[in-house]
Amino acid sequence: MKVLAAMSGGVDSAVAAARAHEAGHEVVGVHMALSKNRAETRSGSRGCCTVEDAADARRAAERIGIPFYVWDLSDDFHDLVVEDFLSEYAAGRTPNPCVRCNEHIKFATLMERARALGFDAVCTGHYADVRADGPDGAPSLHRARNLPKDQSYVLAVMGPEAVARSVFPLGAFEDKEAVRAEARERRLGVSTKPDSYDICFIADGDTRGFLERNLGEAPGEVVDADGTVLGEHRGTHGFTVGQRRGLGLERPAADGAPRYVVDVKPETRQVVVGAAELLSTTLLEASAPIPFEPLAAGREVSAQIRAHGEALPGIIERADDRLVVRLSSPVRGVAPGQTLVLYDGDRVIASATLERRAA
Repeated sequence: MKVLAAMSGGVDSAVAAARAHEAGHEVVGVHMALSKNRAETRSGSRGCCTVEDAADARRAAERIGIPFYVWDLSDDFHDLVVEDFLSEYAAGRTPNPCVRCNEHIKFATLMERARALGFDAVCTGHYADVRADGPDGAPSLHRARNLPKDQSYVLAVMGPEAVARSVFPLGAFEDKEAVRAEARERRLGVSTKPDSYDICFIADGDTRGFLERNLGEAPGEVVDADGTVLGEHRGTHGFTVGQRRGLGLERPAADGAPRYVVDVKPETRQVVVGAAELLSTTLLEASAPIPFEPLAAGREVSAQIRAHGEALPGIIERADDRLVVRLSSPVRGVAPGQTLVLYDGDRVIASATLERRAA
């Protein structure tokens, strides 16, 4: 099989490419240059596709013995991921840029180019597993054995067709140390390289500062559920549902209980705050569902709303152009724009985008 291996410059993608090559596939490595600033350098574990990352990926490919190329996808990344991130926050929603990157870049743009060049599949260092246990034996997406590192949640948006053309060699690894140990055995120089984390295109980790620099200030009011003005803010884009810190309120609640953001209303420039119980809901409503198999009302599922959150049991109440799931117990901090992923055991059966929290 002819396989295009996405190589970020980290240990995971290097080991994944090496395993695909060892399995007998015809492997070609490619580094996706996503940053418009080619000269930027890493800051610890922060940064996106820096010059060091490209060099690390090239050295790993040379060690494995596979051809290697760098593809400039910075325009696509900016338009489809960064701009989406900004527009979603401006609309009072809470996007997950890793989900959008997987959807639009790693498993859309990359796979489209791979198909055009005659590749059969794309290989990445994601922690997930593909098995032939879907409807009629079709490939399906499963959680990785290493549950703390599992990335099936952020991959679910890719859909079943892309899953069928994907290879995830790290799905069977028990922990990250085992991946690093294999990298050392293969004499890959990235074996001790730190993991990247946070939002890759915000190198300093200051999300609010990034949003203010790009969206500007739009002052408004911080109000309670009754509309009483409690304070002011510099822009609704600096807040997300469930947030507790950084509310800028000088007076505590009458009962002394902490306040949380319970709604964001960019159309009126209001941030609504309230008690923790106002964040809880048992009903999840989502749009643009991507089913991996036929869904029906009444089916029991596990629902996950955050990349590393707990999957909670629930029942599908609606499954057509929208997904509605009733949870068996309340969940807090459901924000519009988040991704909802449904599981049957450890198998992904659908993903969708959460809308405004229901009561």
